Amino acid sequence: MMAFRSVHQIRALHRTAQISESSHLLGSSRSYASGISTVPELYCRNKGHGALPWTLGSSITLRSAMAVELPIFLNDTRLLSTQVKAPAQARQMGALKVAMLSPGFIYEPYTTREKISFLKRWFTRSGWRRTKEDIVLELKSAYAITKLRKKGYSKNLFYKEAIQLYKEINTLMANGDKNSLRKAVTEKMFSELKNEIKQRDSIWNKVYWEMVEPVVKIRTLRARLIGVDRNDLEKVFIQLTLEFLTKQKFEAYDSNGSIVSGDKSKEVLVRDIWVFEKSLFHDKAFWRLCGRISL
Repeated sequence: MMAFRSVHQIRALHRTAQISESSHLLGSSRSYASGISTVPELYCRNKGHGALPWTLGSSITLRSAMAVELPIFLNDTRLLSTQVKAPAQARQMGALKVAMLSPGFIYEPYTTREKISFLKRWFTRSGWRRTKEDIVLELKSAYAITKLRKKGYSKNLFYKEAIQLYKEINTLMANGDKNSLRKAVTEKMFSELKNEIKQRDSIWNKVYWEMVEPVVKIRTLRARLIGVDRNDLEKVFIQLTLEFLTKQKFEAYDSNGSIVSGDKSKEVLVRDIWVFEKSLFHDKAFWRLCGRISL
């Protein structure tokens, strides 16, 4: 009897995995507004793979925010509910229009999932729960990518742009070019990187960094949507988590020009997980780095 129920649960999960653009999946605006929850405050410290080679580790705070849960996708689109009080002068002149450039946090940061055996996955209750969780996570990413494709998204073109951004941001960090760096990252991320540059400059006078092309591997690990207006479901940000596996060269120098760390004659295999963010409701929006994840 248990095996018979498991077969029906498996079939139900597979039916759920078929994403369509019907009104049943999207739901009404009322259904979006009915599932508000709070994101807990989390802390993620970058060390090793998560931090740039010339930094000594940094911390990224994932701030709390109010969220709207999509009933089927379980928090697929997250809504930031923020009340902004206008200054007295602005209230006298009329309504103040506030433009959000970035949510300022990583929604559902990627983590590795523990592998389980085939028998445990399909013939135990804990395995069924785990299978359901895995499918839901994949559904969230699939739904976000579907929304992104409507805006002209191409995976190959995006990967080229992401690799270029990865190379550009690392080069700007190595050169300490904070003015140019500000344009390639979100406000929260810029504050983190600016502090890293300041900390690095107190130890090393100059650094050399080079990425050996082509990249060894690049792949998408997760995609998430973040809504900002409960009355307009098209006002969303998207975050794509990418894994980069690249060969790099690094060398650091003191004030006398002597090598104090690294060796640019040697190639080092580096794995980075970066989160890129883009607004889907601004006409001239572009991809920016909004966070890094260390596993």
